[in-house]
Amino acid sequence: MKKFARTPRPEWSNWDAIEEAEELLPGIWSVSTASHGGLILSGERQEAMPEALRIEGASYEEDVNWSHVVLAFESEFREHSKLPGAQIALARDCVRCWHPDAFTTFTGEKVTEEGSYTLKRRRAYQSCIGELCVTAAWGSWADWVPEGKTGVVGSVIRSVDHLGHATYESACQYALVDAKAYEARTDPVSFASLNAELIECPPGMAR
Repeated sequence: MKKFARTPRPEWSNWDAIEEAEELLPGIWSVSTASHGGLILSGERQEAMPEALRIEGASYEEDVNWSHVVLAFESEFREHSKLPGAQIALARDCVRCWHPDAFTTFTGEKVTEEGSYTLKRRRAYQSCIGELCVTAAWGSWADWVPEGKTGVVGSVIRSVDHLGHATYESACQYALVDAKAYEARTDPVSFASLNAELIECPPGMAR
């Protein structure tokens, strides 16, 4: 196992001024700020990150990307860090769920839709490519939406990236749909599935 050098406490972070910092392993700092936090890697650690798990900038935020670092150096974390075993196991689950392609490339393990929210989302949005789908909605509190209705705006899905994020055509369309039907939706939701009643762009709204 390669030996990594210890590094000074980071002086900055992508998230805010650093309030607390702990070196979990040489060259791997866990930092927290008033707003967010995550793991910051030394140049040596970042260079050693497997390509499939490496994120540009060497800052791995605390919601999801931290798990890339723990998975990359899993054996070292188990042997030499104070990180609980449950958190190390969570890292594997986190990468598998949210970044399944990176997980498979690094581990060689196939990920199914049952084990990955991202794969489910990607398939769902891919099935709607070319369809007019809802991107935002307003309740009857809006002056252009009648009681019992939900006002929606949407665009045609043009493409879907590897994380299941859709790219939409620039043109948008407004419509009214049944409020209960909208409440029962599962995303993505097409205008056709809601029997949307197309309307002109309401006054003051973006075209």
